[in-house]
Amino acid sequence: MMSRESELVELVNARGIPTGITSVELAHHAPGALHRAFSVVLIDEAGRLLLQQRAEAKTRFALRWANSCCGHPPPAASVGEAARQRVAEELGCDIGQLNEAGTFIYQARDEVTGRVEHEFDHVLVGRVGAALELKPDPAEVASVRWVGATQARQELDASPERFAPWWPHVLEIALGAL
Repeated sequence: MMSRESELVELVNARGIPTGITSVELAHHAPGALHRAFSVVLIDEAGRLLLQQRAEAKTRFALRWANSCCGHPPPAASVGEAARQRVAEELGCDIGQLNEAGTFIYQARDEVTGRVEHEFDHVLVGRVGAALELKPDPAEVASVRWVGATQARQELDASPERFAPWWPHVLEIALGAL
């Protein structure tokens, strides 16, 4: 099986227009190459958001809390389909439709590994039922938990260092789409 670091990502300009292709590993070397990514936020019937604590083995922002799932669509792939597939791989569940809530660009350096995130991020929101059964992949996910929007904002305000740097943007875009 090919490592996630050797998978290909689509380089884009500030408008999200493809400009080339590189590996995940090279895209995340300083200063970071702007590339397409996605962040999924799953919301249950009670309005709670599924947060994921990233696995310790992650090369960027390990053990930080973030949205339900994130990843990179392969070049020229459907962002929505790639996101659904990644949810299945990381969280071990099949979900219904994901709706794109918006996009944003961010850049952040992981002080522990020196790797850089520079992403044109598509935020996708999915509604899930209370009976959703999760089987997180321990190589990708350290922990998961459901929280209300108010609690998510309060925790982020109180301890921003516990969260991935993209999470504040993802949270606001996702909540704005509800």
